[in-house]
Amino acid sequence: MATPLYKISFLNHGRVYELYARRVASSSLWGFTEVSELVFDLNDGLVIDPTEERLRDEFGHTRVLHLPMQGVLRVEEVEQKGKSAIRDAATGENVVTPFPLSAKPR
Repeated sequence: MATPLYKISFLNHGRVYELYARRVASSSLWGFTEVSELVFDLNDGLVIDPTEERLRDEFGHTRVLHLPMQGVLRVEEVEQKGKSAIRDAATGENVVTPFPLSAKPR
């Protein structure tokens, strides 16, 4: 049987983070959700996703993430990993923009 994969959406400092992990459970800390075995894309090529890179920099060395229950928006069990994201909570727009930006038409 394959190891389950979860997509976790949670609020953090006015932003909605979407991460993927192999384990989600109630934490031994009262009022928290425990997220562990975070999954990140391994980009060996030239194309690098800036959002994935930023999330790996922030959470790459995290063994277990304890999220306050009121900050967890959704936990989904998914078949395969999609794109991780950081969005503004108010507008829903991506916070991390891919580089280079396309030039605006004149």
